[in-house]
Amino acid sequence: MNKMIVCILSASLIFCGLSFSIAQTSRLQKDETTNARQLNNQETDIGSNLVKVNLAALPISNFSFQYERAITNKVSAAIGLRLMPQGNLPLKSAIEKLINDDEAWENFQKLEMKNFAITPEVRFYTGNVFRGFYIAPFVRYASYNAKMPYSFEYEDTINGFQEEEIPLDGRISAFTGGLMIGAQWQLSKFIYLDWWMLGPHFGSAKGNISGNKSLSQEEQDGLRDELGNLDDVFFIDGYEVNSSGAHINIKGPWGGVRAGVALGLRF
Repeated sequence: MNKMIVCILSASLIFCGLSFSIAQTSRLQKDETTNARQLNNQETDIGSNLVKVNLAALPISNFSFQYERAITNKVSAAIGLRLMPQGNLPLKSAIEKLINDDEAWENFQKLEMKNFAITPEVRFYTGNVFRGFYIAPFVRYASYNAKMPYSFEYEDTINGFQEEEIPLDGRISAFTGGLMIGAQWQLSKFIYLDWWMLGPHFGSAKGNISGNKSLSQEEQDGLRDELGNLDDVFFIDGYEVNSSGAHINIKGPWGGVRAGVALGLRF
């Protein structure tokens, strides 16, 4: 009889212990769920959108903006817009390396350009959305309008070597794709800092540059010789010179690197 009572008491204690343990586990899980919901609600209250301006682009006369929207707790979608009003060619040292001719480079220094680019991307964050390191595959469409007075020499049968100038202008369109690596920090409740560390992109471009001017045969020959110096430029795909002027075809590989530091507002 005593053994039976001891067994009953032991079973009761074990049952009570299991019940208490299950209740505590259920309570902890409920608290964790509640805390997660509260955090998500706080994130939602701040907003799912970010608008940013690239501060690093301003010194080179580029106006670069981006809109980013959270899709999940680790993924966002963004679209960037870059505008450059007409002005002198930026980053001339990088362009100079592509042109292996002093006279041609003197002409390119007179180049004035404006451009427009639109860049959609998808971001995958290692932390919560809008915070931490991320990788972002992207595509970019860019349009460039350029014009410059192009100087060239020709040999006149009477007066010897003469210098002439023809106004060139045209448009180039480029489509590229790449991958951005970056990191983003929350500076305050609504202010964020986005570091575009490295975003190489590659693709192709096409377009044409033309100049209308009445040219004598001697002027045509001189201009044709000058344009021949551009054969080493990888995106020049032939040219034509006639009595009405010149036409240069642009077609070939294109690329670049995205980088910058952007300040954002969340809403």
